[in-house]
Amino acid sequence: MLETAEGLDEAAEEAMSELPDQACTIAPVVDIVFSRWTTPILWTLNAYGKQRFVELHRNIGAITAKVLTQRLRQLERDGLLTRTYHPEIPPRVEYEISELGKSLAPLFASLADWSAANLPRVDRAREAFDAAEETAAARRRN
Repeated sequence: MLETAEGLDEAAEEAMSELPDQACTIAPVVDIVFSRWTTPILWTLNAYGKQRFVELHRNIGAITAKVLTQRLRQLERDGLLTRTYHPEIPPRVEYEISELGKSLAPLFASLADWSAANLPRVDRAREAFDAAEETAAARRRN
């Protein structure tokens, strides 16, 4: 059965009503994907493939071991990466982006394209804003 545009609008409104505290339906996704260290972790696993903790830590950089551990556990819980334990001596643990995590690649690619195309404009807008603020502050001082 085909739905009318009105039916689709009603379905959308019904879906929105099930998220009473969400003004924006993508807010949960933004919370998951764009938390402080999630993006660099997923980006690194996508770019370099399966990695051990030390390799991942080295490739990401400034993150502490404690925070990396917390984020890896959360990403595993969210299904965005897999953790494989190898019972060897010494034990070996590897992390790999999951299929669900890989499904975010087009989103990251779009954001990278947007960044390349628009960050210079953002920089110019910031410079113009800051210059206007400085001019206004100078006027207030005089």
